[in-house]
Amino acid sequence: MANEKEQGQQLQIELTPEIANGTYSNLAIINHSPQEFVLDFIAALPGLPQARVNARQILTPESAKRLLFALQDNVVKYENEFGTIDLGTPQPAATEGVGRTATPFGAPDAKA
Repeated sequence: MANEKEQGQQLQIELTPEIANGTYSNLAIINHSPQEFVLDFIAALPGLPQARVNARQILTPESAKRLLFALQDNVVKYENEFGTIDLGTPQPAATEGVGRTATPFGAPDAKA
């Protein structure tokens, strides 16, 4: 009976005004350990020599993989509606010990 009750319930999600405004990011640094993925979101502005992390999300490996699939699905939907997202010339991979970005579609050739 408890399972039937749990299946009928939906998670109520609250979006506060402070969070609803969002924060702009044009750079993400991703690191991981065996237990978690750490995503640091940064706004690197032209002409400024330094940038700050404006948001950090810490995810379990399972949640990180779900996010990867959700992003992949949404990028495909976006490109079907608006056209291919052009990434320009691929940047070389970061050196070891520095945050690296996942390339779920293979080499970053600007196609999902």
